[in-house]
Amino acid sequence: MKSYSYVNFTWDDSKAQKLDPVGRLIYRSNLLGSDQRITNTGGGNTSAKIIEKDPLTLQDAEVLWVKGSGGDLRTSTRENFSSLYQGKLIGLQSLYASRKDKGLKSAAEDDMVGMYTHATFNLNPRPSSIDTPLHSFLKGKHVDHMHPNAIIAIAASKNCEALTKTIFNSEMAYVPWMRPGFELGLAMQEIANKAPAIRSIMMGQHGFISWDDDEKQCYIRTLDLIETAAKYIEEKYAAKGGDKTVFGGALYTSLSAEARQSAFAALLPWLRGQVSQQKRFIGTVQDDEKILRFVNSKDAARLASLGTSCPDHFLRTKIKPLYVAWNPQSEDAAVLKSKLTAAIEQYRKDYAEYYTKCKHANSPAMRDPNPTVILIPGLGMIAWGKDKSESRVTAEFYNCAVEVMRGAEAIDTYIALPQQEAFDIEYWLLEEAKLKRMPAEKELARQVIIVIGAGSGIGKETAHRLAREGAHIVCVDLNEASAQATATEITDKFGHGIGVAGTGISNCGPAIGLAANITDRASVRRMLDSVALAYGGFDSICVTAGTFVPSDTSGHIPDDKWAITFAINVTGSYIVGDEAAKTWKEQGLKGNLVLTTSANAVVAKKGSVAYDTSKAAANHLVRELAMELAPLVRVNGVAPATVVQGSAMFPRERVIGSLAKYAIPYKDDEATESLVKKLAQFYADRTLTKSPITPADQAEAYFLLVTQRLSKTTGQVITVDGGLYEAFLR
Repeated sequence: MKSYSYVNFTWDDSKAQKLDPVGRLIYRSNLLGSDQRITNTGGGNTSAKIIEKDPLTLQDAEVLWVKGSGGDLRTSTRENFSSLYQGKLIGLQSLYASRKDKGLKSAAEDDMVGMYTHATFNLNPRPSSIDTPLHSFLKGKHVDHMHPNAIIAIAASKNCEALTKTIFNSEMAYVPWMRPGFELGLAMQEIANKAPAIRSIMMGQHGFISWDDDEKQCYIRTLDLIETAAKYIEEKYAAKGGDKTVFGGALYTSLSAEARQSAFAALLPWLRGQVSQQKRFIGTVQDDEKILRFVNSKDAARLASLGTSCPDHFLRTKIKPLYVAWNPQSEDAAVLKSKLTAAIEQYRKDYAEYYTKCKHANSPAMRDPNPTVILIPGLGMIAWGKDKSESRVTAEFYNCAVEVMRGAEAIDTYIALPQQEAFDIEYWLLEEAKLKRMPAEKELARQVIIVIGAGSGIGKETAHRLAREGAHIVCVDLNEASAQATATEITDKFGHGIGVAGTGISNCGPAIGLAANITDRASVRRMLDSVALAYGGFDSICVTAGTFVPSDTSGHIPDDKWAITFAINVTGSYIVGDEAAKTWKEQGLKGNLVLTTSANAVVAKKGSVAYDTSKAAANHLVRELAMELAPLVRVNGVAPATVVQGSAMFPRERVIGSLAKYAIPYKDDEATESLVKKLAQFYADRTLTKSPITPADQAEAYFLLVTQRLSKTTGQVITVDGGLYEAFLR
């Protein structure tokens, strides 16, 4: 087995030999995609030209299997690859030439993408990538187009062509920057035809492509070239002083890890509000050694202002990041906010000027002008996206950009993609069409919702209900294991997403589990700060936690039981609302608070005096908080009747006690499920609908109250009691 220092060689002949030709292409793709030093999330293409039986003629046909539009190499399956008749693709060259000769080169480029569907083999529905010609027009049976940081560092260097010759000893050819597509494919074809011994091409400010007639040799060549580039860069880097002098050396010093966490927790909700004025964003924080080394450096401001060079980076990180020159040693948080306010406003103006300067007559409307990457000395980086997955990928890509800049500056001078070229990528009509084809965002997309009491019962069901509508869910419970179990269920169902950037809690998925004691203000504050670190802030809170302590046989309830009932059912909800209000005010985005009361709040009932009176107080707490938190936050309540199924407040002992209380027959050895069903039906028979009330029924009410469907409703309590007429308000 070959030995490498800068990439992983993981090819296994015994595995590859068991696969069919398409299977081996997928195998090679997954191996390459699994190493981020080889290509980034969603980046790169692989292909294989395979002889297949034409389903109509039953004759042999050469078919290009190439990774299609979308998808990620590390997880790609057969469904992620398009298949096209190689002969038909080559035949498109004459069509392109005729349109180009008529002065329609730009339009012809885009038209060719639409023509790929006419070359589809065997009705494969996977849309073809814009890189398809790059793979088709090169003669190699197997082609890899990768975006390794080491190669892009060379591609983004001022003297890229000369460096390519020096580093690769003429083994690799060079093509200057061209937007991916038909013209670039033809340029590569011409290079390869003129130099038949060449098996790789450096793509200026983009990446590289390599090929071979043997798939394993293609894989090895790809690794060899990356290894050569990385070795050259690291040797030059070390000769220049390495980490001591990287990016011109340190200008600022990082705050301690604890201080950074505290600063981010306080800053992020406010910052989320600033960048979310058009659409809400979800954040990812990164403050590891490498990103701190960059943001603290003397050259960070200069390099950040240049923006990124590789189109794959640029599409996620916008034209450039926002860098704020804040001195963590001499300036406080108030100064940082002031500088960020001015910097964000200037960023929006700069983006609008960039759009106006570069737009074409048919360009799509200007997109959100807020930054997606923010760099702060002493603290690190915050990346923003429409969801957690996208923000992690954005962070990952700017990490790649930093590595590219490090490499380029070690061997030469880093240069960025020209603004007009960058604009033409960002506002490419084909990219806009792809965005429009994407499914509409779900109703609670871009929302972060905290569900307190998510470990069981109504809270657990509510967490799942809101997750189905696209919300990021913070599962909170006194029992941390229960909260994490619910979060794991949601993540297992909806996936962690792609991207691995972020550190600690910030590297979470669509749901996290946290512990909190709502009767302890400090515990609630720690939980809310953790949410800020995970997602940047939050939008709504649903408090489903509660407790029921029955009176003893004489009708008496001890003072301590009375106190804990009010502490959890009333004071806890107040503490949550009061602490959350501080964050909502900082964030400045409209939110929702939904509390759980009970039908018992308006029905006097023997044996539950503490519970019933606490829920009556909770009803009025809804109205009071609605007044206190208006107009920014709507506050409403959900009043369930007795929910037995899945409720943590109904252990077997209480169910048996209730059955005995109401003289409902049961057996001591009867299954718990049977006992619960009997009690639930008893309560149902007391209602007008005669149906047991489930956690799912309650979850629907919480869902309605955190959406915009009831956007003018606040200070109200929605009953979900099956029609308990004793609870009708008088």
